[in-house]
Amino acid sequence: MTDTLSSAEIPDFPMARAAGCPFDPPPRLRALQQEGPLARVRVPESGGTAWLVTTYAEQRALLADRRVSSDVTRPGFPIPAPARSGGIGLSFILMDDPEHARLRRMVQGAFTVRRVESMRPAVQKIVDDMIDDLLAGPKPVDLVEAFALPVPSLVICELLGVPYADHDFFQENSKTIIKRSVAPEERAAAGGRLARYLDDLVGRKLAEPGDDLLSRVAERVKAGDLSRQEAAQMGVLLLIAGHETTANMIALGTLALLRNPAQLALLRESDDPKLVAGAVEELLRYLNITHNGRRRIALEDIEIAGRTIRAGEGIIMANDIGNRDPSVFPDNPDELDIRRDARRHVAFGFGVHQCLGQPLARMELQVAYSTLYRRVPTLSLATDLERIPFKHDGAVYGVYELPVTW
Repeated sequence: MTDTLSSAEIPDFPMARAAGCPFDPPPRLRALQQEGPLARVRVPESGGTAWLVTTYAEQRALLADRRVSSDVTRPGFPIPAPARSGGIGLSFILMDDPEHARLRRMVQGAFTVRRVESMRPAVQKIVDDMIDDLLAGPKPVDLVEAFALPVPSLVICELLGVPYADHDFFQENSKTIIKRSVAPEERAAAGGRLARYLDDLVGRKLAEPGDDLLSRVAERVKAGDLSRQEAAQMGVLLLIAGHETTANMIALGTLALLRNPAQLALLRESDDPKLVAGAVEELLRYLNITHNGRRRIALEDIEIAGRTIRAGEGIIMANDIGNRDPSVFPDNPDELDIRRDARRHVAFGFGVHQCLGQPLARMELQVAYSTLYRRVPTLSLATDLERIPFKHDGAVYGVYELPVTW
């Protein structure tokens, strides 16, 4: 592929998945990966074009390259519309260092492996209590509503100090913000509602601090290290990311395992923490719920893979196809194999912007997956795969509903 393709020849990104293959990246992505590491794509949301990076090595190289920027305010940045019209201000994940590092340091202590592991018993109790309610209720049941969504919502509410009684409010607004098909003004309104809600919470924590992350953030506001607006924006980011991504992984991972019964049996019948941890890594690699790619912009000309990315050009790292790169994940990367060593995946990104909450997400998924299938060994789908509504229109991939029985 040359750099002189006509506009009509440049494909749009994101691309459609194949019918009947809901767990696989779009076929066009696989074809582009086979042609070479870089290709030009059109980004309808931003009205321009960008470089699409399809191979694992080049994705990692660029994600770690200081000549590549996450600053969404730069002209030409290939961001999808939700990030620009959420109405919640600029999140630190859309900034560069040193500002990115300054804000990230304010909260990173809450997500260390040691701190997260101390939460495991509390998360185990939440999961067990939700399964108790599930088994005591009617069947079939929507696993998203009954288990996958409430578990991470309860966890992030406990961590942040957000009243779980407000979960309907923040879940509905979160869905609106990350849904591509929603009009920009609706996303802006939803973002504004969440921003005002978190600002009010920060105000309450300033007056009456508790033992939670928002209270510690409020202390930084009181000390003059952080503005109240920055604190509220940080709260919105952590609240949305803390429940949306994990909820979709619980539901979509369960569906993938139900469609791969031999893999499900391996996980259900094992009490080996290493196998459970490995299963989580493989599901993260295989499913890639952040299916819009990681978006950046070049600050300088960059020579890579025989091409030149010019300063000011947008870059999209397609992590879903990067995690299916056969040069890194051999033995058929399009198959789910929970015994595979998948720890090098880029589902959480790479470099200074890799996901802050990944230790928490890993721990929650380990507890959820290892407990649900053991306690409900006959769990099965209560509908055909073709009738399950997938989130093709969102920034986070998953299912809207997952009817199950046992």
